[in-house]
Amino acid sequence: MTEHDITLTVNGTEHDLTVDSRTLLIHALRDELGYTGANVGCETSLCGACTVHMDGDAVKSCTVLAVQADGAELDTVEGLAEDGEFHPIQTGFQEEHGLQCGYCTPGMMMAATDLLAETPDPSREEIREGLEGNLCRCTGYQNIVNAVENAAEAMGGGAVADGGEVRWPDEDGSGTGGGDPA
Repeated sequence: MTEHDITLTVNGTEHDLTVDSRTLLIHALRDELGYTGANVGCETSLCGACTVHMDGDAVKSCTVLAVQADGAELDTVEGLAEDGEFHPIQTGFQEEHGLQCGYCTPGMMMAATDLLAETPDPSREEIREGLEGNLCRCTGYQNIVNAVENAAEAMGGGAVADGGEVRWPDEDGSGTGGGDPA
């Protein structure tokens, strides 16, 4: 088996590691680096439990080889909270009871933050469409949709795209300060 030296920046921290050619990103994150928030569900990209952000886009890390992510900026659910404060999507899931067993929750949260970055004030239908690649076997999705609505409202209209960088609104709603909270 061929090994490769790669560099992954996860939640702002750079990591150098050696992986086999066939190592999936989910396994590099969980087994090699200890980021266990993303879960292994189906390993076929159907469930979304492994969703992380790679260079700003939501990806299912069970279908990305670790070598494909060499040099990438990765954000996981562990990086959502800032300075001990929950991200609005985490607060939304807590306040709206948007989880039961919690297995799918990290992937749902990462897919939802991606949705809110692109669509700051989504309709309930847009939320459902934005999360359709993530499965929950416990809930009826109603509370998950409510949680995303809660987060969008708490974010004051959500993120403002700024040349590909996600900027979170200031108190005045301008989106000129704060940067990415992850």
